[in-house]
Amino acid sequence: MRIAGAPISWGVCEVPGWGYQMTPDRVLKEMAEVGITATEFGPEGFLPADPQAKAKTLADYGLKAVGGFVPVVLHDPGHDPLPEVDRELDSFVAAGGDVLVLAANSGLDGYDTRPVLDDEGWATMFANLDRLAQLARSRGITPSLHPHVGTMVETRDDVLRVLNGSSIPLCLDTGHLLIGGSDPVEIARQWAARIAHVHAKDVNLALAKKVQAGELTYQQAVAQGIYVPLGQGDVDFRTIVAKLDEAGFDGWYVMEQDAILPAEPADEGPLGAVRQSIAYLKSLAA
Repeated sequence: MRIAGAPISWGVCEVPGWGYQMTPDRVLKEMAEVGITATEFGPEGFLPADPQAKAKTLADYGLKAVGGFVPVVLHDPGHDPLPEVDRELDSFVAAGGDVLVLAANSGLDGYDTRPVLDDEGWATMFANLDRLAQLARSRGITPSLHPHVGTMVETRDDVLRVLNGSSIPLCLDTGHLLIGGSDPVEIARQWAARIAHVHAKDVNLALAKKVQAGELTYQQAVAQGIYVPLGQGDVDFRTIVAKLDEAGFDGWYVMEQDAILPAEPADEGPLGAVRQSIAYLKSLAA
């Protein structure tokens, strides 16, 4: 099992007004402290923009690059996402990151609402996904699509439509799938051959149901603790790992617990939950 981390577990996020943003120095030091040896890049601005400087920053903390989460508008016929993704891939190549994690950005700020796609929008998205997958592979990067609350691929129907209508591999985010109404165990069982990357999350199902019912926004639910340490929530992660093992999965398990911080933590902050989740993943690996 290849285990990695992600800055979002320390509350570092691209959404305006998300919460207090911890410094790269503290986040990367704490990753190394808890035994993480590889990480996704985090949002734009967290690490240096220059690809070589980005690679050096990670190396200075003893971290390898996994790749990263790239939200991009895919459904708009008037927008070509290829140039911006190509620029992002410069950093992947420079730092040795090997997985592109695309999200179908709604074009709106945040993840609390999204428009509804028509047939033209779906056709445009499928065409762009195939183009971007080909671009990534041409640069030695594995492409994947990340179903995500508040994006154009959120619900179970959305996920199945992508799996049946395009060829792009999937980032299995166990938390976003569950919150969006999919069963991540079902996806792992039936579509294991399409899974290229895993974002490992555990979820408080009671809060997930409030998001599904419109009683809470996604951001409110994160602030209330919808994500819990792995093994302590309602995602059957043990079965997911077993199904992926049976299929020969050899990609990354990226430990992700989206967090929102009101201020700089005076104590260890998110590190305690990260430490518990890493220990759980290692127990499954053992």
